[in-house]
Amino acid sequence: MPLNIGTLNSNMVQRYFLPALKSADLPRIRFHDLRHTNASIRLANGENIKYIQTQLGHASPTVTLNVYAHLMNPTNQDAACRLENAVFGSVGHRLGTKKEKGLRSNSVTP
Repeated sequence: MPLNIGTLNSNMVQRYFLPALKSADLPRIRFHDLRHTNASIRLANGENIKYIQTQLGHASPTVTLNVYAHLMNPTNQDAACRLENAVFGSVGHRLGTKKEKGLRSNSVTP
């Protein structure tokens, strides 16, 4: 019988995660929310976006920026754009960052 990862994860959540939340008198959250919390805390503490990208298993820093850019401090946005341009060169701005998210900066040069 093949191993079903979904069943294992569900079993782990039901047996250990949810009871741990209850015993700690914490609100019920999805197990996956821990992933977002981890990334959010790392961003808030100024961790490098490339490092966060590799920890989360995203294909590129652009994916990570698309998901978490709204949490970045305004002072970090120019640095994030510089990283994106360094990784992707002149095509970086076309890979997914959005002007409406405030990531494009006129002061950043590819």
